[in-house]
Amino acid sequence: MVIITDERCTGYHSGEHPEKPARITNSLTLLRTQSAVEIAWAEPAEPTQTMLTRAHTAAHIERVKHAHLPFDADTAAHPGIYYHALRSVGGAVFAMQEALTGKSVFSLLRPPGHHATKDRAMGFCYFNSIAIAVLEAKARGIERVGVLDFDVHHGNGTEDILVNQPGVTFASVHQLPCYPGTGGDHVGKNCYNFPVRPFTQREPYRGSLSEALARVLSGDPQVIAVSAGFDAYVKDKIAQQTLEAEDFHWLGGELRKSGVPFFSVLEGGYSDELPELILAYLKGVSGK
Repeated sequence: MVIITDERCTGYHSGEHPEKPARITNSLTLLRTQSAVEIAWAEPAEPTQTMLTRAHTAAHIERVKHAHLPFDADTAAHPGIYYHALRSVGGAVFAMQEALTGKSVFSLLRPPGHHATKDRAMGFCYFNSIAIAVLEAKARGIERVGVLDFDVHHGNGTEDILVNQPGVTFASVHQLPCYPGTGGDHVGKNCYNFPVRPFTQREPYRGSLSEALARVLSGDPQVIAVSAGFDAYVKDKIAQQTLEAEDFHWLGGELRKSGVPFFSVLEGGYSDELPELILAYLKGVSGK
């Protein structure tokens, strides 16, 4: 298992904001001391402007680079956020490269990215790391890419960027109603949404995850990009769901059993148990 990280990503915060440095530092502490999964550590790649401009407008990139006013009530203009967001992009791109060589890979960085649209930072997200990695894979000649987003919030930004992108199949399982309020229906020719009601029980939630993964696999992907959000956990205060650590372990195992190379990128997950949830998922991915 390759874990991509850079502890500089812990260098910004906003008071009691749930997207906090401890999400990474506590996860690193657990992963460095556990023995169930053998880990090789790596650093993110350095993304190019070409990678960014495939997914985002030039005006958006410039605004993030020179941010001095909040993007919205949840998405602050932290000093240096452009460089933090670039490292998250670089983690996703390097994860994609490693997955194509047959390795299991998880990018453990912040900020998350799946709410960032072509021209807007929102929902704690500035650049859409998953979408950028998918488009980079396409640019490198990968004809068919799947995207599975299991964050409890709809991957609206990823959908905005990848809708009707040839050779890409996107599926999101998310709570609705919930932020950002989108994802009630399928969109375009390639974006499939599987909304679940608040307090959905674990077995039907797993059913939606299975259905979404089957939809991704129906596109015969050569690689799958996974937006790995752990906020459908029962004790996460950002949403109202019921999943336990064993459900994330199960999902990691289902992805492994698909036989398709895949890479995972951290999105949400704001409970104190996030490190344990990530480890459970990685055990499933590793067949442990």
